[in-house]
Amino acid sequence: MNNHVTVLEIDAAALNHNLNYFKEKLQQNTKILAVVKAFGYGSDGVLVAKYLENKVDYFAVAYTHEGIALRDAGVKTPILVLHPQIQNLQDIVTYRLEPNLYNFKIFEAFLEFADEAPLINYPIHIKFNTGLNRLGFWHTDIPVIIASLKKTTHVKVQSLFSHLAASEDLEEQEFTVNQINNFAYIAQQFYKHLGYEPMLHILNTSGVVNYAKAQFDMVRIGIGLYGFGNDDTETAQLKNTHNLKSIISQIHTIQPGETVGYNRAFVAKRITKSATIPIGHADGLSRKLGNKAGHVIINGKKAPIIGNVCMDMIMVNVTKIDCKEGDDVIIFNTQEMLQNIADLSETIVYETLTAISPRIKKMLKQ
Repeated sequence: MNNHVTVLEIDAAALNHNLNYFKEKLQQNTKILAVVKAFGYGSDGVLVAKYLENKVDYFAVAYTHEGIALRDAGVKTPILVLHPQIQNLQDIVTYRLEPNLYNFKIFEAFLEFADEAPLINYPIHIKFNTGLNRLGFWHTDIPVIIASLKKTTHVKVQSLFSHLAASEDLEEQEFTVNQINNFAYIAQQFYKHLGYEPMLHILNTSGVVNYAKAQFDMVRIGIGLYGFGNDDTETAQLKNTHNLKSIISQIHTIQPGETVGYNRAFVAKRITKSATIPIGHADGLSRKLGNKAGHVIINGKKAPIIGNVCMDMIMVNVTKIDCKEGDDVIIFNTQEMLQNIADLSETIVYETLTAISPRIKKMLKQ
């Protein structure tokens, strides 16, 4: 049982707001896949999926064990495993997960597995590389793939999909449109020769915003669910879902000339009151936030981080703040605070969110 006093509250109302915001951009029949990989972008994939289960059509996780966690929690919605491994094929089938087959090695391995089981019309997804050059078949692989699929009744293609490389960058419109057009060509070849029509999807969060005409049959919403649209205007329409808070463990009075923390990084020039808070770089706070770069909020006021960020703790300056041990501390509770932390950490919000440690207690706030 996790009794950590540092808690991440996941705002269910904000999740619902963000989901509905994107729904309003979609055609009536467009399905929604909610991406809950990486602990639901640093929150809790199980809590998020349980809340969204009756509101979306699909979930996506990166790895098999993430899908198993959802099934163990009772989630029955279809789950796409984006990066399955051959050694996990039995678990994928046991837990009724749907694998993304992205090259001939895993494609042939799963077809062989399905034949030996045997499986009947087991749902698979096939990914094509249209420019991201990460995972996926090439369009030139289509004839061999279709020939193999026509020889079996053990699997059935549930969807064809690809992933945009720069959907948030309007200076890359030509590249993105080419990706979409290439994907449409791939889909046409399957529709023409396969004998049935799998679902199609290529749009991610920023793709829905910038290329709404390419919705095909389904869209994948990831970072948008959690309050960020990769664009200031869009983000302003969304609500923050991650609220990280802690408490003051101890307050010290530091005399002039005394130091705080490792390597004596902070030296008091005058009498200083410091507060120690139980959260550190093992919980996802970058060490770049130390030495007055970052701050927390205590009783409505900014408290700068002094000294180096420790593994399990930070110390903040509360000289001008009326506070006591046990008082609440806000690490972040707005998109602006999250973006500021990401900027100071010289990274992106995705990393700031997903860096939140699993040891921090997670709660869904209804």
